[in-house]
Amino acid sequence: MTKEMVDALDALEKEKGIKKEYVIESLEAALVAAYKRNYNQAQNVEVKFDAKKGNIHVYSVKEVVDEVADDRLEISLADAQAISKGYEIGDHIQEEVTPKDFGRIAAQTAKQVIMQRIREAERDIIYNEYSQYEHEIIQGIVERSDNRFVYISFGKIEAVMSKSDQMPNETYNPRDRVRVYVTKVENATKGPQVFVSRTDPNLVKRLFEQEVPEIYDGTVEIVSIAREAGDRTKIAVKSDNPDIDPVGTCVGPKGARVQAVVDELNGENIDVVPYVDDPVDYIANALNPAEVIAVQFDDEDKQQCMVIVPDYHLSLAIGKKGQNARLAAKLTGYKIDIKPESQVEFVDDDDQDVDIDDIENGDDLSSETPNDSSDNETDSNDNDSDSDSNE
Repeated sequence: MTKEMVDALDALEKEKGIKKEYVIESLEAALVAAYKRNYNQAQNVEVKFDAKKGNIHVYSVKEVVDEVADDRLEISLADAQAISKGYEIGDHIQEEVTPKDFGRIAAQTAKQVIMQRIREAERDIIYNEYSQYEHEIIQGIVERSDNRFVYISFGKIEAVMSKSDQMPNETYNPRDRVRVYVTKVENATKGPQVFVSRTDPNLVKRLFEQEVPEIYDGTVEIVSIAREAGDRTKIAVKSDNPDIDPVGTCVGPKGARVQAVVDELNGENIDVVPYVDDPVDYIANALNPAEVIAVQFDDEDKQQCMVIVPDYHLSLAIGKKGQNARLAAKLTGYKIDIKPESQVEFVDDDDQDVDIDDIENGDDLSSETPNDSSDNETDSNDNDSDSDSNE
């Protein structure tokens, strides 16, 4: 071990960003193990690496005691004071025991340690670099895909996007550029692992922050998001500034701001609704574009309510396969039962009401609308189509 080792460590620090002190500590610990293994020694030893000259010294360390139980680890007070009168019980004495041929073993060990530390340090550098992107949007290039994941390259690292994180209306082809939301960054055994998503509701939030400066600076706040990725999203917004219209701010001039988000999500419909403290008005807003006549809360369960809508708006309130009601329930946090106006007087078990549990099972209950149900269905579909105007 010569000065060349020191120069190599200096170069490693400059090129890879690996601190020389970190490598030296690891090298010393590895050399202790190598010494014990190659020389069948069970004594307590320390290895010191001279960072200036590159020399290595092995020292046997013994503790000063009254009575020696193991002479490989301990030394009597009398023997210690024979070396120096200053030693006391509990002190540790170092004696150099460097073997003559230890340089060869040290060189082999050093090579292994350095290579290992290079790999670990590179993983740490990559992890530290990409962990700052956790919960943020980042753009990458699609590398490949299989039955489980889409693999996206960010240059130094490859992220994975699972099936549940892929938009159902999107196809990911090699060399496609895609913007994704980083859900998690792990420093795993095999190296850093980045997990990304295109379906996470926070992707919509970050996109609005990029398009709407008032959201980014906190003037307008996104209170809640309910999303069925690839199809429809509802977001509730508010502002503490009475002079600012939070919905209009998010929609933008001629709908430009919300349209930019819609385009990024490949046509996913976005409803922006105003958040209000009054739960009645909030629930009514969340069921937009359907008209709400009244909202009645359950006396026993305050998180459950019955929403009364006009007969001709029942299908619109429910939405296609219950989507509008389901998203409204997620957005507000209330369990919502929807009842047509013509049925509010009935209280027996045959009431023609619509329970959100049935809706979540995928049943399209709009056909239960009395009288001209088929006409109402047609009108509601048209209205539902109009409701996707992002407002």
